Amino acid sequence: MNPATLRDRLEGGQIAIYFAAVVLGAIIALLVPGTASWEDAINPALALMLFVTFLQVPLAELGRAFGKVRFLGALVATNFIVVPLLVALLIPFAPANPLVRLGVLLVLLCPCIDYVVTFAHLGRADAKLLLASTPVLLVVQMLLLPLYLRLFLGADASRLVQPGPFLHAFLWLIVIPLALAIVVQLWARRGGAGERASTLLGLLPVPATALVLLIVIAAVMPQLGQALPAALGVMPIYVAFAIAAPLLGWAVSRVAKLDAESGRALAFSAATRNSLVVLPLALAVPGAVPLLPAIIVAQTLVELVAELVFIRALPRLGSATPVVA
Repeated sequence: MNPATLRDRLEGGQIAIYFAAVVLGAIIALLVPGTASWEDAINPALALMLFVTFLQVPLAELGRAFGKVRFLGALVATNFIVVPLLVALLIPFAPANPLVRLGVLLVLLCPCIDYVVTFAHLGRADAKLLLASTPVLLVVQMLLLPLYLRLFLGADASRLVQPGPFLHAFLWLIVIPLALAIVVQLWARRGGAGERASTLLGLLPVPATALVLLIVIAAVMPQLGQALPAALGVMPIYVAFAIAAPLLGWAVSRVAKLDAESGRALAFSAATRNSLVVLPLALAVPGAVPLLPAIIVAQTLVELVAELVFIRALPRLGSATPVVA
């Protein structure tokens, strides 16, 4: 099987692969003692996932993303103005516990920059344009997240969240993976070994994301304990978000007069959150375990189910006739 065919099959079956990774992670957590220590592997796995994700962004596509000023402006406005307003409406329904609210805010205020691209592709959105915009989304969310947390949590934010983990995440999860991806792309342009390496690495985004899901579930499950009721308690907020966010994203795209494919990309971006990337930030909060990981993983599980609906419903947006997914 040639690499292009294998990559298409991995992307086409990614939903089943991700659910299998979650189930396998849960089984491992139940059967293998000491998986809580796998927490240390989350950051390296994330760095790998982001590296191979950024590698899929051709340098020319980066230029295309910055050239699409209307889309980029709508994308930033949706994720960093409209979505925070939605979160402001939802957060009063969360338990008053500052740690619980911190977990909800961490996951809902940060737009996804990894598997949202493939879900957008399955949902007939402009996935390439969304992929090319991922570095912008990741940098902006890391810059704005501390400000939003202070706005929503007040004095509790400075007590719970320290700048060190954010700077560490920015370096190891953004700067270094993005720089390595650019180096590999430049190497691939020279042909030969560089091109072959780039092709092989291009097979890894789905397996790398599945690996992160498996490690996260295996590491978090043994520590859930009394955090489970709190996680179940915030699920209605996540369901409400999953319903409202894509509709708001589509509404912004209509105001911005984007084409249908770009509008669907905006809807996917609004609805899909960066739970895997913010988890290391949550784990750095004093007293975070087990509550914060449980709150964040709960959103991941709700979102994966919601994506099954999105990839069938969102293609209908902007279509003159119903689309069969």
